[in-house]
Amino acid sequence: MTRLLLGALLLGGIGACVAAHVPEVLAPPKHVKFESVDYKNVLHWTPPSNCSSLHYYVQWKIYGEPQWLDVDGCQGIQKHKCDLSAVTSDPRERYYGRVSAACLTSSKSVWALSRRFNPRGDTIISPPELRLNVTEDAVVVHVKPPRPLVRKLHHRLLYSIYLIDSSGKEEAFELSCCSDKLTLNHLEASGRYCLQAQILVPLQARSSARSAKTCVALL
Repeated sequence: MTRLLLGALLLGGIGACVAAHVPEVLAPPKHVKFESVDYKNVLHWTPPSNCSSLHYYVQWKIYGEPQWLDVDGCQGIQKHKCDLSAVTSDPRERYYGRVSAACLTSSKSVWALSRRFNPRGDTIISPPELRLNVTEDAVVVHVKPPRPLVRKLHHRLLYSIYLIDSSGKEEAFELSCCSDKLTLNHLEASGRYCLQAQILVPLQARSSARSAKTCVALL
């Protein structure tokens, strides 16, 4: 009887020891998603709640391909985002990203997967900036599109320029990709005008929002 009790105690102690060394199951990252502005494609996520000191591992793949690939510079990181622009640069392709978390006190989490991402359809196109030079009866409009967009789609861009007078009447002008300047002549002397601009990508049927109004008074 004594031997049986001793054996039970030993087994119980071993079981408790094993249980004490079983690592806690780590929840995966949450809300994994691409956020893309002007073809700068960044994967974002939120951390799981059961560990305060986490490291993340990011992979990507093309839709339809079987192999997942590590993202250079995003292995064992502590920030909650990873720039995948370099590996998701073809606007015609569709991509996935996924993230796994690891904590010193637990095992590595399962992978958390993003929704399918298409740069052409999902990126947000920023409006251009405007710089105005004013004379007595003219306004020279200089258009500056976002630099990443210029690098990606320079020869496919058009600009719509909107001239709004003090009564609210609006007139639209179109500017080709190969020019960044538009001269608006024969305006009313001492008149006050506001201008806005918008980027158009005709081949993709995409456009930006309008820029904020920039207003001037003629000399």
